[in-house]
Order: sequence, then structure tokens, then C-alpha cells
Amino acid sequence: MSVLSKPYFHDEAAAFAHLESILWPNGPVCPHCGSISGKHYDLRKTRLGLRKCSDCRKQFTVKVGTVFESAHIPLNKMLQAVYLLTSSKKGISAHQLHRVLEVQYKTAWFLAHRIREAFRTGALAIPFGSEGGPVEVDETFIGRKAGVPKARGGAAHKNAVLSLIDRDTKQVRSFHVDGVTTGDLAPIIRENLAKEARLQTDEAKQYRKLGEEFASHDRVNHSEDEYVRYEAAGIVTTNSAEGYFSVFKRGMKGVYQHCSEKHLHRYLAEFDFRYNNRSALGCEDQERAQRALAGIKGKRLTYRGTDSASQEG
Repeated sequence: MSVLSKPYFHDEAAAFAHLESILWPNGPVCPHCGSISGKHYDLRKTRLGLRKCSDCRKQFTVKVGTVFESAHIPLNKMLQAVYLLTSSKKGISAHQLHRVLEVQYKTAWFLAHRIREAFRTGALAIPFGSEGGPVEVDETFIGRKAGVPKARGGAAHKNAVLSLIDRDTKQVRSFHVDGVTTGDLAPIIRENLAKEARLQTDEAKQYRKLGEEFASHDRVNHSEDEYVRYEAAGIVTTNSAEGYFSVFKRGMKGVYQHCSEKHLHRYLAEFDFRYNNRSALGCEDQERAQRALAGIKGKRLTYRGTDSASQEG
């Protein structure tokens, strides 16, 4: 029996019950006033999932105050989209979602971005390298900047991405940055790395001075075909970051094909989420989808138009 045979993927009432069990484990909570009164009026016979707060007297469903608010797609189809997006290692295109869910392409595109917004996280509770462990820092380039002509050399016409990987916790955190100068990268690295972290980078010169701010700074020299070095303190490498970039680029080029610069941060959130909740860390597809659903609360995504839908293949 397939996991896609679950009732909440095919029946909207079951979908509401499933989402409520994740977001309201202790019973309904009014998103308007925060009331957790057990006396909320049950109006589900009037409309699926509908309730009325006994304190502020406003109506609500479990979708209010989440990225699913005001979406006109049946909730069970949105749960299918969450599962497909979280279980596909390199992502799933809006065109594929449009065909599978049998909704319009622009609807599928917007739904995918709603889900990516749920993947986004705030500031780190604990900076990378807090236990004195190694943190890999590397950058890559993807796509094209709008209005910037292609240069004969270098990557000034491409979008820059910075990724930090804590090798102890096996977590990644990626950022769309304006450039790869010290001024562009230093504030992000300082904010997300603990001072006791052991910084590991390639030979790029923008890390040299910055590395003095951390417990140690080790470099591998890619220009001389050095990718791993074994030392008494441990392995020096940026291979974890390179591995993350390989999956990210295969997904962006092979699945999504096109991405405008203004949406790149959400695609990074998507690939970060799957990397940080991967099977190698004991998180399988169903649990990954549930973790994604737990992140939909307190986030909204609205657009005045859908002209940007043409940016993705």
C-alpha cells in the first residue's frame, strides 16, 4: 500500500484532521486572540474545519495564520504537494505539480512558493561550531543577474550563494549574497558562527583576515588539486559544502531550470530543509513532510500578481 493512499491525501475532512493534529496537538487555538478555550464553537457542519472562538467571537480554521491561508485549493491536494516537494531530493517543478494535482500552472507555482516559505527559518538558536567543531564555508554561483551582461571572465553576471555547514550537527545554512567580497560575506559568517568554531574554507583570499576571528582557520588548496587534508586535529575539507552544491545545482538546472533572483532565497530554503532533514539523519519522507507542516504556522506569502510564474520551468 502506497503512502499516497493515506486518507488525508484524498479526503479534505481527513486532511483538516491531520493538519489539526500537527498544529493543535492540545486542541484548537484561536489564531486571532490566542485563546485555547475548550469552548470554541464547532461549525464544521457548516464548512470544513470551521470553528468560532468563544472569546473574540471570530471564525477560523487551522489554515488561518499559516502559509495556506486564503488558498482555494482543497487542503488534501496541498498536503500532497508538501509530500511531493519534501520527498523529491532535487525538487519537483511547478509544471509537474500542475499535472499531478490537476490545478492551473500559476496555482501550482504559487503553492510551491507557499511551501518553500514554510521551509524558511529564522536566526540560529545555537551558532554553528559552538562546541569547537569544524564549520565549512564555501560559495557558488547560479543563474544570471537581470540586466547584467555576461562577462568574458569571472562570475559577476551570476547570482552568488554562500553556504555554511556544521560538520558536527550535519546542518547547512545558505544565503543569497550580493557578492563574494569580504564585506559581503563577513557579516553573515560572524552572525552564524561561534567564535570557538574551526573555520574551514578553500584558498579564497576573502577568508584570510576573517579567519583570525575564530579558533582556527584551515584551508584546502583546490588550485593544486587538494580537496582533503588529514591533520591531528581532524580532517580539513570543504567536500560537504561541495556535495550540497552538487545537489542544489542539479535541482536548479535539471528540475527548475529558471529562477529569478528575487525568489532564489526560497529555493535555497527548500534545499536547506531537505538537507537538514535527510534520510541519513534518520528523517524519512513522512516525518520530513510533517516537519514541513509544523513550519507553516505564523507565515504568510501574498502576491499582487503571478507574472513571476514564468520564471520556473
